[in-house]
Amino acid sequence: MDPPIATGGSMMGSLEGRVRSVLIVEDSSVQRAHLAGLLSLLGVRLVHQAANGAEALVLLDSLATPPDAMVIDLHMPVMDGIELIQHLQSRDMKVPIVVASTRESTLVSAVLEMARANGLQISRAAHKPLTLDVLSEALMGCLQAPADRRAPESIYVEPSQLASAIENGAIQPHFQPKVDVRSGLIRGVEALARWTDDAAGPIAPDRFIPVAEAEGLIHPLTLSMLQQATTQLGAWLARGFTLSVAVNLSPKLLDSSRLVSEIDAIVQRARIRPEQLVLEVTENALISCEGVALGTLARLRMAGYGLSIDDYGTGFSSMQQLARVPFTELKIDRSFVHGAHANEQLRVMLQSSIEMAARLGLTSVAEGVETLEDWIWLQRYGCNVGQGWLIGRALPGDQLPAWLRGHQTRLARLRTVHPVHPPVDPDPSST
Repeated sequence: MDPPIATGGSMMGSLEGRVRSVLIVEDSSVQRAHLAGLLSLLGVRLVHQAANGAEALVLLDSLATPPDAMVIDLHMPVMDGIELIQHLQSRDMKVPIVVASTRESTLVSAVLEMARANGLQISRAAHKPLTLDVLSEALMGCLQAPADRRAPESIYVEPSQLASAIENGAIQPHFQPKVDVRSGLIRGVEALARWTDDAAGPIAPDRFIPVAEAEGLIHPLTLSMLQQATTQLGAWLARGFTLSVAVNLSPKLLDSSRLVSEIDAIVQRARIRPEQLVLEVTENALISCEGVALGTLARLRMAGYGLSIDDYGTGFSSMQQLARVPFTELKIDRSFVHGAHANEQLRVMLQSSIEMAARLGLTSVAEGVETLEDWIWLQRYGCNVGQGWLIGRALPGDQLPAWLRGHQTRLARLRTVHPVHPPVDPDPSST
């Protein structure tokens, strides 16, 4: 099986002056000459060559400035590409890397994950022999890598600052559309917490959610999000829109005996039905879910609320959670969706998750849909709902009508390829 292959339109000339030097690490002299010729056509003025990892390290030590990118083969004598990448990490050399190999995709994927976990900039993997377009696109990825993978700003969130933001309604929901994979029509939205502080600017959820959970503020934050999201849903329903809203539910709240009655009161004030609200619980959060928490989830389902197992496939006991909790929706983690069109292993796991959801009568939702190629596979496998940047990013509630009008132009593209087998679609009222 081939590794993920970079493909794309020609970018000749767009690299000239931007990638000035490249180091090729490849044991085959024929392949080195081939790559050097392609780099010359792309306007790369300085091409270094090494026959294995050991030679590459010696060459790097002799250079006054490191190359702008490296093209590394995996299988080489003396020192292979994997060991070379490990040496680069230990030396803290942040040179963007393109992996070129003929090895199977599982091996290549493991190398990419290893490198990225160690903080190295990996543009992509490409199958040898590389073509001009593939090499050009891979090197463009090297130029983009530092910006795409920059670390989030280390903003310290004061608990008092967060408490004030919750009380004043400064943390508001933005809504990401979820659409039917067969028709492309909207099925619902997910409410995502967004906070822009007057002094600090935008503060990412992964900065303030942990503080809220540690400082006992997750309860008021969740209730605020539920109140705002259901109120907005009520306004949409009054305008004739047919959709549901999903809100994340922290596991810290599941032991509260008041939670069900609090959610009931919020839903009644918004004048929506319980089945129009989906409560998402992450799979990992359920590992220690016992006693009162399981009872709370059962009571919420008995009241008619949808229950979604979020980030499915990333935990250690996925199937056990499906047997313990009365879920109505299985939300497949983006790590199994994004790039599935180019990775057979991901497609196998994706298809298995979708088929299992159908057999259990659950709505399957794929998150992280960013390319039409991945969308096509979701159609073929009979996935029910898709969510991701291909469809739309999270936006303020008052912008959804405009998004819906613009979405009409996307429907033809989303409907181009139909599933090979008609999907099994659970009762929509369960979502």
